[in-house]
Amino acid sequence: MSEFKNTLNKKAVAIKYDDAKNSAPVIVASGMGYMAEKIIETANESGVPVYEDNSLATILTQLELGSQVPEELYQAIVDIYLYFLNCVPGPVEKPASEPVKEIEGEDLIKEDLINEEIIKEETVE
Repeated sequence: MSEFKNTLNKKAVAIKYDDAKNSAPVIVASGMGYMAEKIIETANESGVPVYEDNSLATILTQLELGSQVPEELYQAIVDIYLYFLNCVPGPVEKPASEPVKEIEGEDLIKEDLINEEIIKEETVE
């Protein structure tokens, strides 16, 4: 498959969960083709975790921007959050001007994930 056709078939969705504002994760970015590549590129540059799930990407790209993830997909989203909670990230450099909180490893990861987006990507062949 050509690189161009491969790009056209990509899908990406960014979701964010803030329990203080919403009862479910919300879709904050969604796109196909070049837009999907830019969403993934932005996530990678920002240190936002990227997770690939072809089926979930297909479903989530059909939802409107700003909508909450349907209850039927909660388990899939929870599984992704758990996947990232079990990953041990490498050392993260913070700017010198930003004070570093002293929190135990897993709590720090949980805090970061609650405030960050998770991206889903699909490449259809």
